[in-house]
Amino acid sequence: VQLQASGGGLVQAGGSLRLSCAASGRTLSINSMGWFRQAPGKEREFVASISWSFSRTYYDDSVKGRFLISRDHAKNTVYLQMRSLKPEDTAVYFCAASSNLAPSSAAPMYSYWGQGTQVTVSS
Repeated sequence: VQLQASGGGLVQAGGSLRLSCAASGRTLSINSMGWFRQAPGKEREFVASISWSFSRTYYDDSVKGRFLISRDHAKNTVYLQMRSLKPEDTAVYFCAASSNLAPSSAAPMYSYWGQGTQVTVSS
């Protein structure tokens, strides 16, 4: 499975961005996908995840009500719509894919990772 993330950029606080992650290869092995982020000098942290079949979603408390994760089966793509962005949302965002049915917040549960896309929120 290969994952290609895109959509990052520079935005002012309060603005919006939509990230995309397109999966290719053995996509039938994917049962859930997630987004993680890593800010400079910090560890990678969970943002949101979604089950591929039933669209169950799971969010970190820091993004609940501001971010929305969704998926498009036909395009093998998962999206992260980010609204009301804050400077603390600045990070490299990574998408990940897992064969586990339940969406997880644990990075070790994901076998496949994209290359990351930079999101910078200015104050």
